[in-house]
Amino acid sequence: MIEICFKYMDDELFHRHLETHPTKDIHDNHINGSLTVIWRDWDKIIEDNLKMIYISSVNPYEKKGPHLHKKRNSYFTCIHGKVVFVIKKPDGKYVEIVSSEESPVLVSVPKNYPSAHINLSSKISRVLNLADVSWKPNDGEMENVNFIDYDRKKWNE
Repeated sequence: MIEICFKYMDDELFHRHLETHPTKDIHDNHINGSLTVIWRDWDKIIEDNLKMIYISSVNPYEKKGPHLHKKRNSYFTCIHGKVVFVIKKPDGKYVEIVSSEESPVLVSVPKNYPSAHINLSSKISRVLNLADVSWKPNDGEMENVNFIDYDRKKWNE
């Protein structure tokens, strides 16, 4: 089954529900798991030349960020647990996109857009990250910011 939901904001920010397919045992054809497509070159979803792919973890109910990348375009999806991605648009409005292992969503965060992600579950969540600029220690590419006017407490309910 293919479920695609593009939501363009400012022609840069989008999210896409990912297609998931059942996988079957080679002997008796019973369903033994699933395969979720994150990215394929022919989908033309990510036009950037990817330079780094990594997994980050977020402890239960903790947040990472907010920060912005000055040169890096990033693409995120939660592969274990459940997180909300919070992205601040240039007009000051926040976009919230939930992604989980049950309902994976690919989230695009363009360079110079501050973002954070919050673990909404009682277990460690893991986020797969795809980026067009590789991380290097102390390169000054990332800048920590504050979401002073954002109500994070609503996710603790």
